[in-house]
Amino acid sequence: MRGHIRKRSKGSWTIVLSLGRDPQTGKKKYQWQSVKGTKRQAEQVLADLLHRLDTGDFIKPTRRTVGDFLRQWVRDYAWGNLSPRTAEGYECTIKRHLIPELGLLPLPQLTPQHIQQYYTDKLANGRRDGKGGLSASSVRYHHNVLHDALESAVKWGLLGRNPADAATPPRLQRCEMQTLDEEDIHTFLEAARNTPYYALFYTALYTGMRRSELLALRWSDVDLDLAQVSVSRALHQLQNRMLVFRTPKTVKSRRMVDLPPSAALVLREHKEHQQAIRTLMGIALQPDDLIFSHADGKPLLPDTVTHAWINLARHTGLRGVRLHDSRHSHATIMLKAGIHPKVVQERLGHASIQITLDTYSHTVPGLQKAAAARFDEGLGNGSAHVENGVFFKKD
Repeated sequence: MRGHIRKRSKGSWTIVLSLGRDPQTGKKKYQWQSVKGTKRQAEQVLADLLHRLDTGDFIKPTRRTVGDFLRQWVRDYAWGNLSPRTAEGYECTIKRHLIPELGLLPLPQLTPQHIQQYYTDKLANGRRDGKGGLSASSVRYHHNVLHDALESAVKWGLLGRNPADAATPPRLQRCEMQTLDEEDIHTFLEAARNTPYYALFYTALYTGMRRSELLALRWSDVDLDLAQVSVSRALHQLQNRMLVFRTPKTVKSRRMVDLPPSAALVLREHKEHQQAIRTLMGIALQPDDLIFSHADGKPLLPDTVTHAWINLARHTGLRGVRLHDSRHSHATIMLKAGIHPKVVQERLGHASIQITLDTYSHTVPGLQKAAAARFDEGLGNGSAHVENGVFFKKD
């Protein structure tokens, strides 16, 4: 018999699984597992274990808990393979939420039901201050953290399959994207002209680069004659206030971005101004110096830059527009101008064109209408048009 069930007490069962004979001693090997519930539920667990044996997915249970594994995963995987900010965020979620709720469970006994119940509890009462539940976005982030960690457990041979695959995180309600149009951009930059952040915000709006990428740029990364910027690293600030430079997390993020002529001119003027200040300080401007920095060359703090943007946005009546929305604005304007989405993807450093299309799907109706009109023109029907739902065609 490959496996059978023994009753321990009311609502408690022991599954005895035969694992064959030890090749060295010749003795039979067994695996015991306790199950709470009905006999039918215990039989389902036995059937599942036997199926895993047949398919080679069976993993011998260990005493390692979910908490033990998550701590090891953060230490051995997250900090070595993810960006510092991402690893820090994952570690915070694991320590503050996942381990307190799921950490004592034996890793092999973690089920989709445990995870689904975790999502429900966090939505209802997940805030650490006890004042209600977490947002669907936050709980979905927890799902991503847990899923990524458990995927490593499968690769490391600690689990036969990822239980988070069968759990359903809450559905997100997408908020309407805030973007600046052409007039807004001119208004915003005019207000920023006499601030220390004018060149930085101009470059952000005219290239679509991320804040972390902009703050890590060195003069050696820019060719003002060819009007090109090489994006090869990013600046992150950790919770302990430490600043770290890291290479972008994806291959697509490491890219060459062409500068519009006006942006190249702004950077040239910014460099001349920076050189003049350094000369007064008795310091020579070096190729590896940061483009956007304090007068002494020290990096700008990311949060300080964000607050400067927010204050300017409020001053110009653009309340609610974030620094990251400069990236969205750049992409939206390019797409509306007829630039191919593949080019937009490359400029933004998206991992795939699908991300670009999904993110900026709000521009698709306008693009579809323009494409339909151009198709008509290509077939010599340019005189036909529609106004208020009525078809017109000139003779």
